[in-house]
Amino acid sequence: MSLNDIKKPIKEHINKFDGVFKQSVKSNVPLLDIIMKYIIKSKGKQMRPVIVIYSAGLFDNINKSTYIGASLVELLHTATLVHDDVVDDSYQRRKMFSINALWRNKIAVLAGDFLLSRGLLTALENKEYELLHIASEAVKEMSEGELLQIEKARKLDISEEIYYEIIRKKTASLLASCFAIGSASAKMDSDTVEKMRLAGENLGMAFQIKDDLLDFEPSEKTGKPKGIDIQEKKMTLPLIYLLNNSDKSTKKEIINIVKNHNKDKEKVSKLINMVIASGGMDYSRKKMDEFKNKALDILSDFPENESNKMLKELVKFTIERNK
Repeated sequence: MSLNDIKKPIKEHINKFDGVFKQSVKSNVPLLDIIMKYIIKSKGKQMRPVIVIYSAGLFDNINKSTYIGASLVELLHTATLVHDDVVDDSYQRRKMFSINALWRNKIAVLAGDFLLSRGLLTALENKEYELLHIASEAVKEMSEGELLQIEKARKLDISEEIYYEIIRKKTASLLASCFAIGSASAKMDSDTVEKMRLAGENLGMAFQIKDDLLDFEPSEKTGKPKGIDIQEKKMTLPLIYLLNNSDKSTKKEIINIVKNHNKDKEKVSKLINMVIASGGMDYSRKKMDEFKNKALDILSDFPENESNKMLKELVKFTIERNK
């Protein structure tokens, strides 16, 4: 099932969320208003707002708080993407020019700050304090995850345990907040909200491992693995598995390639082949499936309605996607 198929049953609710989101980014500053309209035009899959809506629908209570929660998450997520493009010096986002490519870094950082502040204010103006608390916790975790990754990347001493801690904070925390915010907007008790948060966290872990795997799998365009994570000195799960199952001299060679020859196509290709031969891909798929199954098991404890069915489809979509 495609993401568009998953979105169809809640089209009316997505339209209401869109209205809240568009209203929340309006500005009296002409330049800022132009940038916000460009961001709306280049919107992505909207997977996170969809999760918020279905997480409320799971408890048969999609309401105004749900649309505010979905907007809060999307505003914070968009802010992090704008800032990420500045940090990564990236000039493309979703096959369109990034904000920093069109308006330079200073304006992009300020636009990201505006999105972040509008997210916080949208929650405060509507007295949605619990939703704000959940989202703010996720932003804190994301920042910690990014900094932990940067710190560990210097020495490339990331163990599997630290890797899970990084992706739990950096990637899984925001998806976890979507499940929690949706259920909180449906006025569920704290135990239920926490249980939903855990479902989202496990989905987020599976999501990131799938991203790791995609970097080692042949792309549709070139038929070759991308190897971008290696070029950026990122220690992904397949690579960590190779390191953990290599002798001392091979470990030294691997670290040398990642540190000093990450732009050398031949050496990067050699390292990719080493990862595949080591069983790193199979091991990572196994771990991804474990996290996926944990998310599905948690959702199975809740009412078997259409929202539950679609949340499970979203979990499957996450690990079956090819980009």
